[in-house]
Amino acid sequence: MVGTTSDSSLSADVIQAAPKVLLHDHLDGGLRSATIIELAAQSGYTDLPTTDPGDLDIWMQRGASRLDLVLYLETFAHTVGVMQTREALHRVAYECAEDLAADGVVYAEVRFAPEQHTEQGLSLDEIVEAVVAGFEEGTRGTDLRIGTLVTAMRHAARSREIAELAVRHRDNGVVGFDIAGAEAGNPPTRHLDAFHYIQRENFHFTIHAGEAYGPPSIWEAIQYCGAERLGHGVRIVDDMDLSDPEHPVLGPLAAYVRDRRIPLEVCPQSNIHTGAAKSLEDHPIGLLAAMKYRVTINTDNRLMSNTSMTKEMTLCAEVFGWDWAVLQWLTINAMKSAFIPFDERLEIINTQIKPVYRRLIAA
Repeated sequence: MVGTTSDSSLSADVIQAAPKVLLHDHLDGGLRSATIIELAAQSGYTDLPTTDPGDLDIWMQRGASRLDLVLYLETFAHTVGVMQTREALHRVAYECAEDLAADGVVYAEVRFAPEQHTEQGLSLDEIVEAVVAGFEEGTRGTDLRIGTLVTAMRHAARSREIAELAVRHRDNGVVGFDIAGAEAGNPPTRHLDAFHYIQRENFHFTIHAGEAYGPPSIWEAIQYCGAERLGHGVRIVDDMDLSDPEHPVLGPLAAYVRDRRIPLEVCPQSNIHTGAAKSLEDHPIGLLAAMKYRVTINTDNRLMSNTSMTKEMTLCAEVFGWDWAVLQWLTINAMKSAFIPFDERLEIINTQIKPVYRRLIAA
């Protein structure tokens, strides 16, 4: 493993204070339960299973822990259901920024699907504007910067329209495009027109691939669609011969992903909840980090998976014996892979990340 010597200074409190970079976080997967309940009351949404914040936390987490991606996604009906007005979208984005800043995140790319928020008549542009404004207000006075990823739903037929929406707002807080939703039966190539449009516009995109479906989804995302990053990507291990765990043999796709330094947006707790991994001990992130893939560590859905960047890093450090040098490597991996300009990425690495980790490594 990378960094097999456990570091006793890697407590949750110290990790929380360290700078972190988050590339894979869903806005509608990170609401505060109290906010869901308040927004439901304000909007007349009556489908919540409970109006007690603590009970709703438990319900969301139990509902998500069914070891199946499709079942996991069912819980989002309630969060999306209360995110249908400009005010609600602004509030949820603002609180997302507050929560990430409090968790020590210095750069985040938060994604959401505008097409899911039109039930009360908002236009797609109004939806994006409300979310970006919430992020901007929520990050003011903090060390956090948020870039918005505009997502199309892979089971729908609006990806080209959503891609054009993303490009329209590229100078107003949107840094890239994505597709999300149930992976099986909805291959990335269904949305080739959208991806080719993004490429022609010299814009950025990531694709959910290799979470619930294996190497064929990853191969299409990279070789047909041209994905710059892979959302999850952990099923790349299915293209390896692991009969000798000490000497894995890479298949051609696994070797290509590693050698081309294609970033993997890995979400350990979420992968356990959707059945992509049996446990953290069995999660591919340990192997992928040891093999020097461009691994990044992420939250996916903070509410449903009851997680944070601090929790993800703390648990992985405990299980895989990672030290501060590994956590710095993961953080810089993520910052290198962000969709903001190169000089801005370097500035965050050199002024916000390296100075802090240098002190932590030396301590």
